[in-house]
Parts: sequence; structure tokens; C-alpha cells
Amino acid sequence: MNRFARQAFLALAILLAINPCLYAQGARDPHIGYCYPAGGQQGNYFEAVIGGQYIKDVSEVYVSGEGVKAEIVKWYRPFTQGQAVGLGLKIRFTRERMEEEAKKKGKTEPITDEMVYKEAGVTENDLKELEIYRKRDADPKRQPNDQIAEELTVKFTVDPNAEPGKRELRVINADAMSNPVWFHVNRWPECRETEPNELEPDPVIGSTIPVVVNGQIMPGDVDRFSFTARKGMRLILDAAVREVMPYLADAVPGWFQGVLALYDADGAELAYAGAFYYRQDPVIYYEIPEDGNYVVEIRDSIYRGREDFVYRITIGELPFVTGIFPLGARAGTEVAVELQGWNLAGKELNVRAVVDRNRPVRWYSIPQADKLSIDFPLRIDMINEMLDQEPNDKPETAQEITLPVIVNGRIDQPDDREVFRFNGYGKVVAEVFARRGGSPVDASLAITDADGKEVGFNDDFVDKAYPLITHHADPRLEVTLPGSGTYYLHLNEAQRKGGQDFIYRLYVRPPRPDFDLRVVPSTIKARPGQVVPITAYALRRDDFNDDIQLSLVNPPDGFQLDGAIIPSGADKIGLTLTIPENVDPEPIHLEMDGQAVGGHGQKLRMTRPVIPAENMMQAFIWYQLVTAENWTVVVSGKRGAKAPVEFSKGPPLKLKLGEKNNVPVLLANKTASPAELGLELIEPPDGVKVEKVVPEGRGLIATIEVDAEKVKPGLRGNLLFTCYRETKPAATKEQPSPQPVRQSYGLIPAVPFEVVGKAPRK
Repeated sequence: MNRFARQAFLALAILLAINPCLYAQGARDPHIGYCYPAGGQQGNYFEAVIGGQYIKDVSEVYVSGEGVKAEIVKWYRPFTQGQAVGLGLKIRFTRERMEEEAKKKGKTEPITDEMVYKEAGVTENDLKELEIYRKRDADPKRQPNDQIAEELTVKFTVDPNAEPGKRELRVINADAMSNPVWFHVNRWPECRETEPNELEPDPVIGSTIPVVVNGQIMPGDVDRFSFTARKGMRLILDAAVREVMPYLADAVPGWFQGVLALYDADGAELAYAGAFYYRQDPVIYYEIPEDGNYVVEIRDSIYRGREDFVYRITIGELPFVTGIFPLGARAGTEVAVELQGWNLAGKELNVRAVVDRNRPVRWYSIPQADKLSIDFPLRIDMINEMLDQEPNDKPETAQEITLPVIVNGRIDQPDDREVFRFNGYGKVVAEVFARRGGSPVDASLAITDADGKEVGFNDDFVDKAYPLITHHADPRLEVTLPGSGTYYLHLNEAQRKGGQDFIYRLYVRPPRPDFDLRVVPSTIKARPGQVVPITAYALRRDDFNDDIQLSLVNPPDGFQLDGAIIPSGADKIGLTLTIPENVDPEPIHLEMDGQAVGGHGQKLRMTRPVIPAENMMQAFIWYQLVTAENWTVVVSGKRGAKAPVEFSKGPPLKLKLGEKNNVPVLLANKTASPAELGLELIEPPDGVKVEKVVPEGRGLIATIEVDAEKVKPGLRGNLLFTCYRETKPAATKEQPSPQPVRQSYGLIPAVPFEVVGKAPRK
């Protein structure tokens, strides 16, 4: 190997060491980290950049709902470190070789850069990309991230009648669909920032109000925008940050924490918002004191930034709700709902509380000026309700309540206290619903006996059904009362605040076993006839510990669930959904219910909807089940080869603890010889594995080993198998010992199992 061959080999080795996956084989699902801008106005078209990874082969952009079309314009990726190093070495080695050859020939003319580039085959675009890389690499604040390194430019066209609001945006390639990010359709004019605007405010807004301003915060960045406003304008400045991207997987605390400020023309600060009440996103309300120029500023609270720190600021005299009273109602009753907030034309509405497929929340709408309306949620419950009655701030004036009951009330003023008297015995649950309903109340609960002795206290309770709340300030107190008698329930505002917006909904009742359900992913990309994995989660309440039977609700013909039981004690289960072979290519919305019987000996049949969600990582280690609007299946492509095996239908497999269990597998068709077929488990329980698969008769025998040291007796769940065919090509001179060729058939329907036997003595 000569010197230059060794150098070329060295360059390739360095490139691979820097990026070992550069030439790795195998499918990689597309991933997107942001869309900028993250939405647009009705009746307009615009280009946006989607940042992500493995998106070069994306063929389609999916936006949920109607009225938004997307057309892919181009794909781009800046040089990676490996590409930049490799190109730099290529230029260097070419120059050295040319200089050595010139020296041998006795030439003294200087070798110019242009001569080297031509000899090395380096194009102007290569040099441009190398310069871009060097500038980015020299920025000490920049945080390179492979997950958002690629850029897809997309042209969006929004129909004039497209429904305003938040949509789900994904990208699709031939085999897979990406994770979602949120895309907003809006009725106001939109603009986007022009850098630099850190010192000198960007004048892009001008006098256009209402308006939506789009921007990105880079490391250490502060974005400022100037605008003109008239005296008396009651402006809302509402920054959508987490409404654009709820969580960032590789950032601490796990989201872009926006900070908003308003200044006058002289630079004096008029208003500031780090977060609005319960929301992480900042909102400013300000009445303009005089005609003139003003400046709005946005930044990250600790001056972080990156391409995925995307924001949208809506500025205008727009209605904004700060409080809803009451936060809920009893099913089947009429209730007068009152809204608190800014720029509200309609503040009151009489509604009838109606249950919607057992969902705990139903949405209603109050019309506003200029053909606007405000949507608001109400919790719908089945037990008696009442209003709090003042004065009730001490035991002597405590409000009498009879369990079970829901009390709707307010913390009217700072240091206000709420005290309730009840007769009870046994277990009692007291729970405040406030922060989860959009109220700023940070409550605490305590129960005392007739002598004032405390028998229970709680300040904060984490409710996993509300993943976007980062301060779970609603308390939940469960106590066993020491005897039958009179007790006092004390509700306090932990931060000693109060006001018209400080609204609460207090539940006082015996324990009521219950559950919420989620399914991941919220959108499925599949081929006709394919079996796809899904995961169902059970959020159990009040010691509910029974089986939950899952079922599709009026699905189109051919859709089938397998392994559709979340076992007693389990918080999640992996199962499969089979797609029919003949299906409409348009997106299909599915619904699923979960049903259970009982809890603590009760024989109450409970049905709960399974809400679609995405399992989003927060700050490297936490996962949050962020709910989506619809559970959608997108079917495209040709049908793949059908797996030639199946497990017999019937009761769950009985797998003996500590043994090697021989399980028969049936041959469903004759597309392959049993001797060529194999099975592998996908994410099996720890201690369960397929030891071997051998042909027997017209089928197979799968030997499944259950490790007694790792598996507990009674374990129940599903086994998810992939099936493959492995053949060995004929030997040739070039390949006397060819490697086997494997053809995957994908998943087969989930196989329920139960581990039986006794744990070994220790």
C-alpha cells in the first residue's frame, strides 16, 4: 500500500469513526423535531422547513383534519462532521500528491487552490457546504443534534375554510410514518422574524394587528419586534411555545421555557410574563396608554436555543379566558357557565351536561364578537353537586356536606380558607380538581377530627392523565377515618393567593375504583393485510386492579385486535392490530373502548374510551403520554407476504415456570417449508425467550424458556412474534460458503400467555 492509498484509507477510517452509522444497513423510521413556521393563515400558501432525521426518502407530509395540503419542495442536510473531515483530508492529500509530482518533474509554478479542487473533483457546492459547516462548528453556543440535522422544505396550502386550531403533522416514507409535531391553522395575518433582531427590533409587524409572529430562538438569542398601537387597545400577547412542541427529548427541563416582555419606545418595561398561571407558556394582557411604538421581546428563560425552539406569538384585541365557573356539572343537569377573562363579549352560557362516550370532559362553545367563539371544557360526573357557601373559613362556620358530593367554589381572596363539616367512617377520598382544569389554584387538603387533631394531609398529587402539567398542584387525600363521627375538611391555597379566577372543584367521597386508558401510537402507517404492534396503557385509580378488556368500536370490516386484555395489576400491554387486505386508502379513524367489571367486590360494569396518545420523551429520561385528537390508520402500498404460521386460537398459552415449554405452531399456508421457518420475540418479558424452533409434521414446535429466577408465577401478557424464512443459496466459486438469506414476514397476531407453577425456594 503506497503512501497516498494509506492516507485515503486513513481518511475513510476517521470518517467512519466519527460517524459509525454512515454506511449502516437497515430501515430507519423518519423522525421530525420541528416545523418552522409551525402553521399558517387560512386561505394562504407558504413554505416551511421540517427539521428531522432519516427524512431524505419522505414521499408525503400528513396533516390531520381537512383543508391543508402539503407539497415537498426539496431535502437538504448540511455537512456532517465526518463529511467535513473527509473533504478536508481529500483536499489536503490531493495537494500533497500534486506537490510531490510537481517536485519530481522539476516544476516550480505554484499550485493554486482551484487546481487542487479540480484535480480532487471538489465542486463549488462542496466548498459552500464546507464553509457552512466551519461557521456552524466555530459557534461556541451551537448545539449540533443529528435528530434535527436534515431539512425538508414543504409548501403548505391552507384552504380558506380550513378549521382553525391545532393539527397533527407527520412525514411518511414507503415503509413508516414519523412521530408528530403540532401544526396550527389560524385566521390572522402571519409574519416571521428577520435576523438580526436582538438589539434593533424587527419592524415586520408594523401596524398589522391582530397578527401572528413566527420565530426561532437560537443559543443565547433574544428576539424583539416593534409595532404600533393605539391608545385604549386591550392587547393580548399570547406566546405558543409548548403548544408548538410540548417536550424536547434532549433538553433540560424538557421544553422551551418562553419568557415574554413588553416595552415602550423608550425601552421601559411595561409588562413581563414567565408563565401564565398554570400554563408554561407566557401571556401578557396590557391596555395601551397612548398612541406610539412598542416592542415585544421573547427568549428562553435560561438563554438556551436551537432550531427546534420554535414559537408563535399572537398579538391582538382578542378574547382570552382565565377562568371557567363551574369547572364541571352533574350529567343530565342544566348549568349556567360563567367565563372570566379579557376582551370577552359573551361571558355566560346555559348548557346541558351530557356524557360523551364515557369521556370525563365535554367541550362547549360561547360565541364572541367578529364571528369568533371560545371553546371551553366541562367535567361531567354522576354524583350530587353543590356550591360553596361563605363564610366557611373556620370550623365554627364550616359548610355542612353529605358524602358523596362535589363542591364547586372559589378562593375569593388571598388567605381565604374553605372548611367543610361531614359525618363519616371508613375510607374517605378528598380530591381537588383545579390546576388540571386551568385554574391557578395551588391547593392543599387536610382532615381533622372534632377535637382538631389532623388525621390526614396532602399537598400535591401527580395525575398521569394530564401529562402537560409540569406542576401537579392538585391534592388528593385518601384516609381511613379512626371512627364514626364528625370531621372537618380544610381546603387552603398553598401560596396564599386568591381572586375571581381561583376556581376549584372538590370531590369528597368513598374510594371509587376506576381507570383511564391510552393507546400508542396515535397514528399508524401500514400496508394492506399487515399486523402492526400497538401499546395500551391503563392509568389505574383508587386501587382498581382488575382485568380490562379492550375492543374496537364499530370498526370497518377486517380490522382485528389480538391480545386485547390488560391483565390485572399491569399498567400496559403490547398487542396487535391486523389491517384488512382490502381497505380504503384514505386515513381511517378508529375508536377503542376498555371494559372492566367490579373493583373491591363491586359488580359495576365500567366502560372507558381509549384515548390516542404519543409517548414523548422529556429531558433524556422521562416519558409522557401526550394525548392526540384521533386514532388514525393510514394504509398504503402493496400487500406484503402473509406469514405462513399461526398459533391456535383459544385460552392463553400456559407456560410452566422454570421449564422449556414446547408450543405447537400451525402452518397456515404452503408458501414455505417448515424447515425454512423461524420465530423471534419482540420485546419479550425479562426471562422469557425462544430457545429454538424446529419443524414437526405439518408445522413447527417453538421451545419457549421461562427463567424461574426472573419471572414471577402468574405473569400474564402477550408474546409478539415475528416470522421469517431463511434459505441458503447454492455455493459458487466466488462464494463457496454463502450466508443464509432471510425474508421477514413481519409480526403475527399477538399470543396471550400465562406463567404457571411455583417460585423456587431460596
